[in-house]
Amino acid sequence: MNLFNVNLALIGVVTVLAVVSPGPDFAIVFRNGLRYGRKMGLATAFGVAGGVVVHITYALLGLSYVVAEYTWVLMAVRYAGAAYLLWLGVSAFLPRKSVEDQAESCADAVYVSFGEAFRNGFLCNALNPKTMLFFVALFTQVVTPGTSLVLKMSIGAFISLTHLVWFAFIVFVLTDQRTAKLVARWRKGVEKVVGVCLFGLGAKLALDA
Repeated sequence: MNLFNVNLALIGVVTVLAVVSPGPDFAIVFRNGLRYGRKMGLATAFGVAGGVVVHITYALLGLSYVVAEYTWVLMAVRYAGAAYLLWLGVSAFLPRKSVEDQAESCADAVYVSFGEAFRNGFLCNALNPKTMLFFVALFTQVVTPGTSLVLKMSIGAFISLTHLVWFAFIVFVLTDQRTAKLVARWRKGVEKVVGVCLFGLGAKLALDA
């Protein structure tokens, strides 16, 4: 196996490990799937995949160099992402609208729009500086200047689809009828635990040097 194929294999392994590792993306998909149901969970998963496209785009345009050289760009994203995660964490403890409370017994109840759920996942990923660093490292170390645009785009598509497939799988498992019965009694408690996790991730992000 030549160095080129080794690099492609490395990209695949690193991507899968990075995606399946619990983090902000997992927490927001889990929360929305649990709270709003399968459709909104999938919308959030699509949002996460859309956020990945943002990172792919600036990496393909060569802006990863700017991110690597100008630390204030990364710091700005860090604090914006931290603030968003803190808000998501706090929102788990805010009282719901009365309409939502009345609709809790309805299996098809929808509390947010598809666009709002998509935006949750999109911003969570796009404002994650660790994801940004991942792409900077990937496209400056593994993907060489001689790599064709088609191959770069294929790699980007693979990474985005990996996110989508994994988080869609999480949503389907979470919203399966058998799983739903298991978590129904503890749903509000689980939501608050996830909210604490999101808040903790946001605080850690803000406080990390």
